[in-house]
Formats: sequence, structure tokens, C-alpha cells
Amino acid sequence: MNAPRVGVRLSDRQRLDWLQLLRSENVGPATFRQLVNHFGSATNALEMVPELAQRGGANRRIVIATREDAEREMEQARRFGVRFVAVGEPEYPPLMRRMDQPPPLLAMKGDLTIAQRPTIAMVGARNASITGIKMAQRLASDLGSAGFTIASGLARGIDAAAHKGSLETGTVAALAGGLDKPYPPENDRLYGEISERGVVISEMPFGWTPRARDFPRRNRLVAGIAFGLVVVEAAKRSGSLISARLAGEMGRLVFAVPGSPFDPRAGGANALLKDGAILVTEVDDVVSQILPLLDTPPVRTERFEEPEPLTSAPPPSESERDHIVNAMGPTPVLIDDLIRHTGLHPAQVMTILLELDLAGRLERHSGSAVSLVPTDI
Repeated sequence: MNAPRVGVRLSDRQRLDWLQLLRSENVGPATFRQLVNHFGSATNALEMVPELAQRGGANRRIVIATREDAEREMEQARRFGVRFVAVGEPEYPPLMRRMDQPPPLLAMKGDLTIAQRPTIAMVGARNASITGIKMAQRLASDLGSAGFTIASGLARGIDAAAHKGSLETGTVAALAGGLDKPYPPENDRLYGEISERGVVISEMPFGWTPRARDFPRRNRLVAGIAFGLVVVEAAKRSGSLISARLAGEMGRLVFAVPGSPFDPRAGGANALLKDGAILVTEVDDVVSQILPLLDTPPVRTERFEEPEPLTSAPPPSESERDHIVNAMGPTPVLIDDLIRHTGLHPAQVMTILLELDLAGRLERHSGSAVSLVPTDI
């Protein structure tokens, strides 16, 4: 089996196999996990990906990352002091294992033990007020003194204040690009300090320049690594609210610092409070809610499972593929509902979805839901 249980390390060859598969076209965290579970190893999965994509209706040959590409990225990362940590290895952030579709490989640099401690995320406005920055820095410092690591996204404003406030006690910065491409440029010095005294993480390829679409994935890491997420200032339409929504979907606690109703930068945080977020005016408001969770056994730990035998169900036919495609559309549906609706064997449904995913025709959503990628009419 080419996937480690928690606490087991990959060999160097396995790590390269994982990186090569993960960097191949249309292979995201969920697809990666299903491929390794189904075929037993990343090596076997790499051999099968082109055939699966073709059966899924790909209109061209899927691009598989070469061994040389994987070796080059691994060497670049090594020279930069970056490690690729697999989801089952001891250094992998423990709460991130419990995410829906955790990154199979997480690029990490710095003191990796900091990411092992109980963590609280903090996010907010980039154009934060002086009061908001002061509040974020003080909360981060006080939470750090209480024994918590602080996670944020290295953005301007509240993120930077949270990192600065927790630099002495432990901070994690999640990036939207590769670990050699920190953003924004004005936080380069802060990034350097965190990479030396804290820890920086990313699921993106080394050398990847972040695009607008990559920041929600960064927000997902910030939410997933923590027991709870604190919003200090946020407008009604902001990335911080995306982080809060993601945290809520993952079952994390959502906190918000109230702000003036006359300040648009507080509109999103105040709206969260109306929707049931926990009000925060001092550090004890957070600590009192998080401490009881520290002794709670994890509800779900993401792991790779032994592959289901390929003979457990007959290979899906073309008519069965059509049945699945016809039952889907641009609106997300639960995979369990697809199985019930079509009456097909679960292994057949999962195989068809995997084929569609590799062909670029499937979109995955939280809560085990899927939809078809819209096509031009």
C-alpha cells in the first residue's frame, strides 16, 4: 500500500510518486485519494490515469507530470528548506487530517512542531482600521501566551497583525502560491521571520505564482488547521467570510469581534454575530470555548483505505456511464443520492465519477457532492 497510516513515513520513492501524481492534470486531493485507494499505489494510479480520462470523455490526452518534473520540484524545495509532508506522517497538522479532502502533500518550512499544537485561526480586513489591527495583535499575543498557535493567510491588515502578535509564541502562515512565491510583496520581511521562527505552509506547486482563484484554497487551509476561526474585521463581501463559511462547514467554531455599525469594515463580522458566531471582546471568550474541545476525541480522521478489489463490481458499461451523466447537471448532488437514483453498485459509480473528474468534466463540492462542469451551449 502506497499510503501511510498516521505516524508512518513515506519512502523517498513513494514521496516522488505522490508528487508526480498530484501534479498531473485534473488530479486534486479527492481524486488523488480515490486513485490511491482504488489502485493501491500512486505508481499504479499513474499508469491508469490516461485510460480513465479517455473513458470519462476527455477530448485530448491528459497531461501526466513527468518523473523529471517531480524530481526537479523536490530538489528546488529541498534547496529552499521546504519539506513535502504526507497526510499520514507525524508532522502533518493533526486537525487538517480531519478536513474533507485534505491536501495529500503539504509543503512546509520552519519549525514544524508549531503546527502540531492546538491552533486558532484569525482573519480579517486587508484595509483594517487601527483599532482592528490593535485588537488582532493583542488577541493573537494573548492566545499565544495561553498556549495556542495562531494561523492566518499573510495578507495585509488583520492577517499580518495576527502573525506579528504571535511571532514569539508560534504562528502558521498559509500561502496561496508556492512557498517561494509569498504574497503580497510588502510582507516579504514578515514571511522571512515566520519561515525562520514559525512555519509556512502551502498545497500549491513550488514556483507557483498565486492567482485570484487560489486564495479560497488558501483560506481552506487556514480554516482547516484550527479548532476555531476568529474574524476581527470584515466587509459583508470579503474573503474572510469565505474562511468563516469554510470553518463552519468543517465543524470548527466561528468567532467574531463586533464593530461599529457605521464602519463598513465591520459589516461582515457583525453579520456573523447575527448568524450565531461567538462574540469576542477578550481572549477568554475564545479560550473558554476551545479548551473543552482539546480533550474531545476526533470525530473523523482522514486516512487512505485499503483499495476495494477491482473485481468487487463489473466495470461500468457505456450505458451506465450515460445513466450517471444524465442524472447529473450543474447543480451539486450527493454521491449517495446518485447511487440510490441509478441503482448502480457504489464501486461502479465511484469509478465513473473518477473517470469524469480526470476528463475535466466533474466538479467536487463539500459534503461529498458533485456536479457536471457547465458546457457552452
